[in-house]
Amino acid sequence: MKATILHGPGDVRYESVSDPKIEKPTDAIIKLSATCICGSDLWPYRGLSKQDGPAHMGHEYCGVVVEVGAAVKTVKPGQFVVGSFCLSDNTCPHCAFGFHSSCAQGEFMTGAQAPYARVPLADGTLVATAEMPDAAMIPHMLAVSDVLGTGWYAADAAQVRKGGTVVVVGDGAVGLMGVLAASQMGAERVIAMSRHAPRQQLAREFGATDIVAERGAEGIARIMELTDGVGAESVLECVGLAESMEQAMGVCRPGGTIGYVGLPHGVNFDSEKLFYGQRRMLGGPAPVRRFLPDLMDRVLQGAIQPGKVFDLTLPLAEVAEGYKAMDERRAIKTLLRVE
Repeated sequence: MKATILHGPGDVRYESVSDPKIEKPTDAIIKLSATCICGSDLWPYRGLSKQDGPAHMGHEYCGVVVEVGAAVKTVKPGQFVVGSFCLSDNTCPHCAFGFHSSCAQGEFMTGAQAPYARVPLADGTLVATAEMPDAAMIPHMLAVSDVLGTGWYAADAAQVRKGGTVVVVGDGAVGLMGVLAASQMGAERVIAMSRHAPRQQLAREFGATDIVAERGAEGIARIMELTDGVGAESVLECVGLAESMEQAMGVCRPGGTIGYVGLPHGVNFDSEKLFYGQRRMLGGPAPVRRFLPDLMDRVLQGAIQPGKVFDLTLPLAEVAEGYKAMDERRAIKTLLRVE
């Protein structure tokens, strides 16, 4: 088959590779119904993350099981499944505590920007639907695999509560999903920081009550003005840069909580500021598996439509253009159609 390989910065190729096969009895092979490009894929694409040789790309996936290993018990061929980008056994102490992304056996999914993919730890990673979803549902189910689950974790980690005030830093796909999550959790006020009209519009659609276009000190001042000088009790940091973390720290009230899910690049903390700021912080790779059953149900019931975050759809063979469009901010998130 052909699959997406990143050979170096800016060098994405759709080229022939070996078909995936069962390597361990806990594996499953799935036929992708759709896949997509993640914002985190742009870090190595831009040369900002270390890469040792060509890399199989893709960690967001949903599709139909075609083969399972001898030890797999919870999914079977013919079932439609969604899995997390963090592979987990769902039985270790960390999984039992709700942090599947720190599973004792865990690893990260790779190779999902392809027609077929191997999913290790299938029993603990994949969740099957009762029935086969129709074509219109596929983008929404795909979004659950990472971007919605990550945005949801940001809101959960930030302790978003009913009637609360939330600030979302970052208007990429994860930030927009954070807006959706905060709204679903009952926040009364959801302030999205965004300078881009299409993203502002989608943020409104997902439940943002206010939009702040300013950045830096001006952005912090605007948030403080909107909150009568108090700040927000829940802040979602969905970028991972020093500037975005400064924004998050600057608008979080004392006693408030920052949920951070942006992969950190150049982020450092002033210990004295942390001490006197009295802000809680929780984040890291999202334990999406914890949220999968609930989020899949919400999608299937039509309560949420996270697939709206895909504003560019391309055939999988045109994956290089999908990367380029996201890198140039011509697209929020690219869905890759598997044909």
